[in-house]
Amino acid sequence: MAEMGELREQAEKVMATIFGDGVEGDQMIARKIAPEFFDLAGSFCFGGFWSRPQLEIKNRSLVTVSQLAALGRTDELKLHLQGAINVGWTREEILEVLMQTSQYAGIPAAVQALNAAAEIFGED
Repeated sequence: MAEMGELREQAEKVMATIFGDGVEGDQMIARKIAPEFFDLAGSFCFGGFWSRPQLEIKNRSLVTVSQLAALGRTDELKLHLQGAINVGWTREEILEVLMQTSQYAGIPAAVQALNAAAEIFGED
């Protein structure tokens, strides 16, 4: 396992690819009260898992969007919807994934995810 500093460096590279400069969930109010949690979680998540070579970042992005949609985690989903656009997924591809969510996670989960997408796509 990589050292924490190495994980953090890898995480920063991955997050810059997905979210661009300066976006690490900074807009989440929880980050203000628990910044250390976000630093640790980000290091392990993006440095430990997203940086593994077995799956490209673009594909991990779509997997993450579908999982967050299925779980109804709309705060994180909004971040990752923007990230999915940043790494090259089209609006139509993302919508297709979110609509398919209805068949495996239920219509309410798909509706929540589509509402989040509408905000990100500027259609709210």
